[in-house]
Amino acid sequence: MGKLILVLGGARSGKSTYAQQLAGEITADPSRVAYVATGIACDDEMRARFEQHRRSRPSEWATIEAPTEVAQVIKNAGGEYAVMIVDCLTTLITNWLAERGPLEEPTESMVELEEAILGRIEELVRAAEGAKATVILVSNEVGLGVVPSFKAGRVFRDLAGLANQVIACEADEVYMMWAGIPQKIKGGCNKDARNEC
Repeated sequence: MGKLILVLGGARSGKSTYAQQLAGEITADPSRVAYVATGIACDDEMRARFEQHRRSRPSEWATIEAPTEVAQVIKNAGGEYAVMIVDCLTTLITNWLAERGPLEEPTESMVELEEAILGRIEELVRAAEGAKATVILVSNEVGLGVVPSFKAGRVFRDLAGLANQVIACEADEVYMMWAGIPQKIKGGCNKDARNEC
């Protein structure tokens, strides 16, 4: 089985670049890397960002677009690649929330929403743990700034923080990016022998 690696950081902290570097350290064969993109090109700015990301990685890497069904992609393709980079978890959560409708007018309780989103996170973790590939999840640490002034922002921040905790607990390695500098905050231990999270 492959490993599960989480790369966290703020906006423009170097998360994606470091995830790509890790992929190159895991395999020297670029045809054995899949980049799983969760973003949706909804405007010119996003299209430009996607193109910049595309140019920053080897052209031999496979690109799999998966705005919502990342766990299924990992289950289906996790044996074909040495590394799968999922970029990024917070965009994936945003897409899941968008499927459910406006947060300002919820049709379900916050408990139900949290259970639904974290259930999908657990499914993603199980898929990654069952894959032959090393799965590198890129995620934003959104809890270091000001408390959002609107409900949808607070709900998103809380869900992203909880999702990061679930994944970090199960991950073999966790890195935090600070201004382009990676800090390893978890790793190098036997999963069976480590303390409970």
